[in-house]
Amino acid sequence: MEVTEPDAVAVTRPGVLSVVIPVYNELNTWRDLLARVEAVELGGLGKEIVLVEDGSKDGTREQLQEFAAQVAQRSDASGEGGTSYRVIFHDRNSGKGAALRTGFAAASGDFIIIQDADLEYDPNDYLRVLAPLLAGQADVVYGSRFRESRSRKGYWKNYLANRFLTWLSNRTTHLGLTDMETCYKCFRREVIQSVRLEQDRFGFEPEVTAKIARKGARVIEVPISYDPRLHSEGKKIGWKDGLKAIWCILKYGFGKK
Repeated sequence: MEVTEPDAVAVTRPGVLSVVIPVYNELNTWRDLLARVEAVELGGLGKEIVLVEDGSKDGTREQLQEFAAQVAQRSDASGEGGTSYRVIFHDRNSGKGAALRTGFAAASGDFIIIQDADLEYDPNDYLRVLAPLLAGQADVVYGSRFRESRSRKGYWKNYLANRFLTWLSNRTTHLGLTDMETCYKCFRREVIQSVRLEQDRFGFEPEVTAKIARKGARVIEVPISYDPRLHSEGKKIGWKDGLKAIWCILKYGFGKK
């Protein structure tokens, strides 16, 4: 299976994009992120924003509870280009993978994209990521931070770790990706909702990659922008997650589950 280059496409039919946002200890960023997602124009597509609060301890949970009460007073958006909201709360911190499973199950849009709440990824890239799906060229699209070097800055340790993990993943999936670990993964809803996922933390990335490859899904990769943050700024992934990713690549790449 090969990664295919997309053709240019305009949005020519109505539909809905579900934006699944796992949120954990993002007190200083989630409101800014939500404003950016709300502001994105999708050329006629509606937006369903699914926030999954994952047991935050920094005040994020309380703010999202207030926000959920506010949106509950609104009517769901309808019609072309509208926006609706769902806010879901985990009783305890379960991990990004667990939050994504919750969000995927709740999402009702034609397409589902993953959005981190930490402002590293730019929602203005949504249409670029959606284009191959709207054109009928793909079932899954990965937004690559490395495909055309569009990232504004980077850190060599994370870069090398990402490239190694992607190389190892490619050896098992034959997808030819440049950025398996990217947050921006966009799926046809029926594709991702048919995948049985089990990893609770950052093992989600190699797990879902291996399982969509095994399904024979058509995968396209497009370049995106990226503005990475430091651990001191709240970045949560660490070296132990890298070791777990290697284990997941081997487990799901060579296993039958």
